[in-house]
Amino acid sequence: MMTVLNCVYHQHNPWLVLAAAVVCIISSWGVIRLHGRARDREGLQRVVWNFLTAILAGSAIWSTHFIALLGFDAGVPVEVDPALTVLSLLVAMVGTSVGFWVTTLGSQRLSPALGGAIVGLAIVAMHYSGMIAYRAKGIISWDWPYVYASILLSVTISAWALHVASCKAGKHAITFASALLVLAIVLLHFTGMTAFRVEPLMIDASVSNPVALQALGFAVAGVAFLIGCAGLASYLIDDGVRADSYRELQKMAMSDGLTGLANRRGFQERLEQEIQIANATGSSFALVGIDLDRFKEINDLRGHAAGDAVLRVLSHRMAATLSSSEFAGRVGGDEFAAIHRMESQASLMDFVGRLEAILNAPIDFDEYHVLPGASIGVAIYPDNAADKATLINNADLAMYRAKADVSRAVCFYQSSMDETVRQRRSLANDLREALERDELTIHYQVQTVISSGEIIGYEALLRWEHPVRGFIPPTEFIGIAEENGLILQLGEWVLRTACMKAATWEPPYKISVNISAVQFAYTNLPDVIAAILKESGLVPERLELELTETTIFADKDRALRILRQIKDLGVNVALDDFGTGYSSLDTLRSFPFDKIKLDRSFIIELESSPQAKAIIRAVLALGRSLSIPVLAEGIETEGQLALLKKEGCDEAQGYLLGRPAALEHILASGQIAIMDRSARASLVPASPAEKIAAGREESKQLADAGSLAERGWSIRRR
Repeated sequence: MMTVLNCVYHQHNPWLVLAAAVVCIISSWGVIRLHGRARDREGLQRVVWNFLTAILAGSAIWSTHFIALLGFDAGVPVEVDPALTVLSLLVAMVGTSVGFWVTTLGSQRLSPALGGAIVGLAIVAMHYSGMIAYRAKGIISWDWPYVYASILLSVTISAWALHVASCKAGKHAITFASALLVLAIVLLHFTGMTAFRVEPLMIDASVSNPVALQALGFAVAGVAFLIGCAGLASYLIDDGVRADSYRELQKMAMSDGLTGLANRRGFQERLEQEIQIANATGSSFALVGIDLDRFKEINDLRGHAAGDAVLRVLSHRMAATLSSSEFAGRVGGDEFAAIHRMESQASLMDFVGRLEAILNAPIDFDEYHVLPGASIGVAIYPDNAADKATLINNADLAMYRAKADVSRAVCFYQSSMDETVRQRRSLANDLREALERDELTIHYQVQTVISSGEIIGYEALLRWEHPVRGFIPPTEFIGIAEENGLILQLGEWVLRTACMKAATWEPPYKISVNISAVQFAYTNLPDVIAAILKESGLVPERLELELTETTIFADKDRALRILRQIKDLGVNVALDDFGTGYSSLDTLRSFPFDKIKLDRSFIIELESSPQAKAIIRAVLALGRSLSIPVLAEGIETEGQLALLKKEGCDEAQGYLLGRPAALEHILASGQIAIMDRSARASLVPASPAEKIAAGREESKQLADAGSLAERGWSIRRR
């Protein structure tokens, strides 16, 4: 080793040696980096990166050798063969290309070391082919132990370098591998040059121009430096592109593609940051949960394009109103969430007010006004929760409370909500089991003609007698059924059961069944009704469906289209709770209802309030002008009944006329009898031959129906 160092110090130009060292270090670091890119790629990209690696490696090895060679003082005149010099460059590039390609064969554990050994052989081949191009005027001889040592050092250290680079052992692996590659190139050159011996044949050195050779060496060093920088620049550019791509992918992963707001993952990450800030500073912030009220109806009526447009508009409006201390994201299909760092209670109320205004403002779509509406729940950290999961849960509880309460769109979390939610969840499970175990029943409340007392039909009312809690009113469990998706199954059971029972009645009274807003939103409700009518054998004209104005108002165009499909089946449709909706007159104008049911809230004040009496008188006049009969609900006193009769009300229903009762009790009272099989079959003749017999039976039923109706009225009066 000392001999090698002496050779370096005494026989080489130190400035060219320094230039060769700089080129070698920069280029080797770039080679290892580019090789890493090639190893991480597949297909054509790997081929391209391997090509760039080979170009830079060949240039680095050849330049280091050639620069140092030009700075070598052989003591005799020298010349350089251009063709052989270029050939040595090609040898370096081709040899290193093969070596780096073998290194990237990941199927073999020894591939990196084997490829590194080939790179070492390429360094050896380049050096000694370059020495053939070095023409010294003297007798050349070689010290073969140094030659063998140079080969061994080059192959061994190169294999070690690429093994380290491929294993990525530790954060300094790239630097260590680069240093090993530099060492392999340098030791090969100077050990090989130590083995080089020249005996002068002539003393005159005029043929050789040392200054020109040194100038050429510096020129080559400059070009090699530029090549190394170009290789390094390609790596840095790719690194920058990869960083940009990573940031873009991260942004895409954290953002909602439709709205541009943060998605669930992005919002969760921001929420964790806000919790850390609040813990560190002792501050608080509000988590706001948002659920759109009529998004499903918008999708069903206008299509998904309209739904997407609504989401985009709302998101843009939210983004435009957010300050630097506020954040919003889309965390579900029609669910949003927002964060507000609290400065005061007033700042929170201002933020919630802005959100409420945005979510309730109309949106124009294809010449239609869409009103999305939303339910908003608010929970405050750390006042309402000590961790992220609890905070999210509490905000959801508040939001669902707001959704269940039609009187308000914004609800703040309260600790009592936890117990309420647990009770509701327990009741929902019990309701599901009650439906499966056939624990639900239907009670029937009579409807009569006010002028004569004649029974015209019954309203089917669902009842639930809980085995532990006792009677649970429909006002409590119907909302739970709607929230938990049970209402469709429950509503269909009520409709089917009521129709099956009514089909056996004698006389054939009408049966009225309530349809909830959730049921009505079900797109194939008319098909369900038609199937039940066919299954039960009930004549369509005997079925009356009751809908509230709020059900229709949620999506008027769609509602009217569904109502017309139901009317086409022959089924009657009544407008329930009339007078308490949004636009009663417009609803009556848009669709010809078969009946108006006057809400009981007006009947309660009928005897004491002139205003209630005036409203009832106006509704009755409206019904007469539109030829729509009016039924008054909630009749509880003789005075109410007398006033309604005086004002010309058509029909009535209430506790005075008959409380809801099980069918067994009504049968026992004699108001209804069960029709036998032959009588039922005669109502729907199976063939023309049976029409005469069917007609006779129907005549008998009609005659009996009149006497039974009179008997039912007299029973009630007693």
